[in-house]
Amino acid sequence: MGHSSSLWLQGGLLVVFLAYLYHHILYLLVRDWWTDPNFSHGFFVPLFSGYVLWRERERLRAIPAKPSWFGVVVVAGALGILVVGVLGAELFLSRTSLLFLLAGLVIYYEGWRWFGAVLFPWVVLFLMVPIPELILNQITLPLQFLASDLAASLLTLLHVPVLREGNVIQLATMSLEVVEACSGIRSLVSLGTLAIIYGYFLEPRIWLRLALIVAAAPIAVAANGLRIMGTGLTGLYWSPDKAQGFFHEFSGWVVFLLSLGLLLLVHTVLRWAANFFSRGHAVAKPAGGEE
Repeated sequence: MGHSSSLWLQGGLLVVFLAYLYHHILYLLVRDWWTDPNFSHGFFVPLFSGYVLWRERERLRAIPAKPSWFGVVVVAGALGILVVGVLGAELFLSRTSLLFLLAGLVIYYEGWRWFGAVLFPWVVLFLMVPIPELILNQITLPLQFLASDLAASLLTLLHVPVLREGNVIQLATMSLEVVEACSGIRSLVSLGTLAIIYGYFLEPRIWLRLALIVAAAPIAVAANGLRIMGTGLTGLYWSPDKAQGFFHEFSGWVVFLLSLGLLLLVHTVLRWAANFFSRGHAVAKPAGGEE
């Protein structure tokens, strides 16, 4: 009873300590999820990680605790990252320091084997932290040009006269500028996160889960190119105002659903191919392993 009370006391003190250190950082993080559409998926990431831990609770209870003092080193490093992040006004460092601090506490109290068992939900938590602005700008600009080039190519295939200059697509009745918000970074990040969650629930094979995550990037880029093409066709054959207004906003949801459908299609094809080759290998192998 005394040992149990001691553990509860330590746990309570840790919660108070973390709340004191990170309450403002977490407030700003949640505010970014709420105000930045690129990272609105952040609300779902900790819920998913928490569900994974709850689902694996019996297996985790069966792992014997072997505390490691190296956890103190990890905690110290996390606090160092926090100090650098706060002094340098770098939110990414401040936010990720919490995740490293949690890793250090797990290693210190439960050991490396336990940490290995929770490695997946811990790594997933990094998806809830917005990408630093410097890195985000390096990603969005190439995506803008890629989306513009893809949309212009698709319009050309439909025999629509088009002239592309950088991220600007010139049509007969309007000019489309693929700005940062239309780069596709929102659907890319959201679809990548969704691919991880989808793979966890519906695909037991690790290599297929990884394939789905990799496939999320070209699917998101292709879907965004289709969205821009659709906007151009709407402006050309209906009304430029409709293209820049309702259709442009509404098509974002349509394209995301299209991306999800393509992800399901890719999964179906990969699963069929894996089962086909698996059956073929089983048939080709002689019974009893004899030549």
